[in-house]
Amino acid sequence: MQKIMNSNELTFLKVIEAGSLKGAAEQLNTDPSSVSRKVAALEQHLGVKLINRSTVRSQPTEAGLVYFQGLKHLAEQQTVLENRLRGLQDQPSGTLTIAAPVDFGKRFVVPVLTQMRETYTNLKVELMLGSHFEDLTASGIDVAVRIGVLPDSGLICRGLGMAERVLVASPDYLTQVGEITEPAMLRRCQFVFYSRAQANAQVGLIKDGQTTRVKVSGGFTVNSVSAVRELVMAGTGVHLGPAWAFNEALNSGLLVSLLPDYQLEGLPVHAVYRPGGYVPAKIRCFIDMMSQYCKHAL
Repeated sequence: MQKIMNSNELTFLKVIEAGSLKGAAEQLNTDPSSVSRKVAALEQHLGVKLINRSTVRSQPTEAGLVYFQGLKHLAEQQTVLENRLRGLQDQPSGTLTIAAPVDFGKRFVVPVLTQMRETYTNLKVELMLGSHFEDLTASGIDVAVRIGVLPDSGLICRGLGMAERVLVASPDYLTQVGEITEPAMLRRCQFVFYSRAQANAQVGLIKDGQTTRVKVSGGFTVNSVSAVRELVMAGTGVHLGPAWAFNEALNSGLLVSLLPDYQLEGLPVHAVYRPGGYVPAKIRCFIDMMSQYCKHAL
């Protein structure tokens, strides 16, 4: 099938994806001067500057980013069409780019992507760990895994499960503040928070169908579950976090669960992706496998 884009446009795509003229040249098995000439020819044809060049990195201009996103969409649609014609639409292929929070990604997403790579030999995967990927299109992300209540957006979302939470502290810390037998007693504790949003929120505890909300405080916020766990085990304070991250420490006695007679509000886990008429098999397969994995592991 003849390509929708010409060689100059394909070269431009590769430069943005690689981040530099040199990186694109290496991937295209050519020299940087040839890449630069093709981009310059494309800019002359369009009458706009597409790339801000430097010796280390090439960043798209505002017009360049718009053009990149449009070309990327065309390339994806062509791939979908070709796969349909070849009868491969149900076989994940190409590159699947996933974004997920660091600790959750290591614990839950890596095993799923590993299984996908073993099953689908024509599939490549890229996992971007962090919570700062808001613009999926600009970051080239196919699916982002997000935890918590989602803000309104134009993205398509699918629930993967509910992450149960626990209130945890070290035995040494509890000797300092005393036994915690009622929700109100949490106010005398110092909390270690995962985010500013958590620091500003209240702890919700449910018992006999009644929800009690307690405003707690603390002076330590760190956006890493593993770092929070270390701080809590060191006696820094109390934390309200995902059960999967603290079960081992609880079972070994390094941490203690507070107010076990109360139920804690869980956090929903979602997969979000860009809207479109056709969802590629790689995205559908990842979401299905993540949903099954979370069902048994969360």
